[in-house]
Amino acid sequence: MYCCGTTVDDDFGNIEAFYPIKPDCREDVPQTRFRPKTGKTLSAKRWHSSFSEEGYLDMATVLKRVQRGGVHPSIKGVVWEFLLGCYDPRSTFDDRSQLRQKRRSEYEKLKSKCQEMEKAVGSGRVLTTPVISEDGQPAAGSSIDEDVSDDETRDPSAEQEMSDLHVDEEVVKWKLTLHQIGLDVVRTDRTLVYYENQSNQARLWDVLAVYSWIDRDIGYCQGMSDLCSPIIMLVENEADAFWCFERLMRRLRGNFKCTSSSIGVRSQLTVLASIVKTIDPALHQHLESLDGGEYLFAFRMLMVLFRREFSFVDAMYLWELMWAMEYNPNLFHMYEADGSNNLKVDVTNNTVSLKQYGKFERKNVKSGVKNEQQATLSIFLAASVLEAKNKRLLMEAKGLDDVVKILNDITGNLDAKKACYDALKIQNKYLSKVKVS
Repeated sequence: MYCCGTTVDDDFGNIEAFYPIKPDCREDVPQTRFRPKTGKTLSAKRWHSSFSEEGYLDMATVLKRVQRGGVHPSIKGVVWEFLLGCYDPRSTFDDRSQLRQKRRSEYEKLKSKCQEMEKAVGSGRVLTTPVISEDGQPAAGSSIDEDVSDDETRDPSAEQEMSDLHVDEEVVKWKLTLHQIGLDVVRTDRTLVYYENQSNQARLWDVLAVYSWIDRDIGYCQGMSDLCSPIIMLVENEADAFWCFERLMRRLRGNFKCTSSSIGVRSQLTVLASIVKTIDPALHQHLESLDGGEYLFAFRMLMVLFRREFSFVDAMYLWELMWAMEYNPNLFHMYEADGSNNLKVDVTNNTVSLKQYGKFERKNVKSGVKNEQQATLSIFLAASVLEAKNKRLLMEAKGLDDVVKILNDITGNLDAKKACYDALKIQNKYLSKVKVS
């Protein structure tokens, strides 16, 4: 099987062979807990057998296996594309092939547009210094030509074209972020051998640069590189990786939406506070007494989906467990309809349809929870972490610094599967209490 540029056997052996860590960094990263298990983990063989001759995917079987034991590294990329809603499991091989080609063509157009505005895009390089000032002029002391190959040196007509583009405030805003993306890219997952190759860093930078151009409201924010990096490694084609990341951001972009007074993830922190207050009033009251009622200590967990609390491999395992549990069979069509969040599908009494939902989403459907009222699984997972540390927080935390220290101790010490199933228990407890009240 091909994974991250390396040919490996589709077995259940050494997981580190898929995502090698640089020898001098092995002491600095959390130990990996995830191990693929025969009969539990979704294997390549089981994955391929889940398709009909025409290409229809038995999503219920896939979800069941992923929720039991994750996805084998050799097929993570293609499975993630379905979990994130890139493709409809009820489509055929031909349908998906046509859609894939359409999207690849669309990405190339988007990337070409970005290349017109900044030659470094697609050059195999990563910008780490500003190329433009806030008034739209080349940054003082910078040489844009250094970031492109020698045979791409701008001629006078190209310079005039760029000068015209600088008048556009949207272009200026976008170009001002390019070096910020680059600074994050060169720091992202730098313990991995994969990113020793500059072309791989450039792929990550290109995808983030193009995304920041199409999502004008959000642009680029710190933390996005942590979310995009695993996708770049797992999905070989850059255009496919871009659309996979774009689908992920459909779920998470609200976290990055800033106003003059707040950032979007605060709304999730507010929901987290409400959940903890409902299921564990004593803990919530204690945190409030420490001036922690806004739950800012959980900011990082929700912002980058627990990337810092788990090893690279375990974070990916956690993500696929969460996405499988949150899976909604209407996801693809919801996204194709311009991201509308109004899923008006009544399947409450349809047991066959309910099997197509993940465990977490199925509970929401059965409980009649409306989409705008739903808390994400990641919020319940954060609540389960707090519950797991309940005694220490109540007995040892005398201030917010103590809360942060206690929560930092979970890094590398959490079991992803247990954390997800504890989150489901918290969801059940919360829904039952809310229903009673």
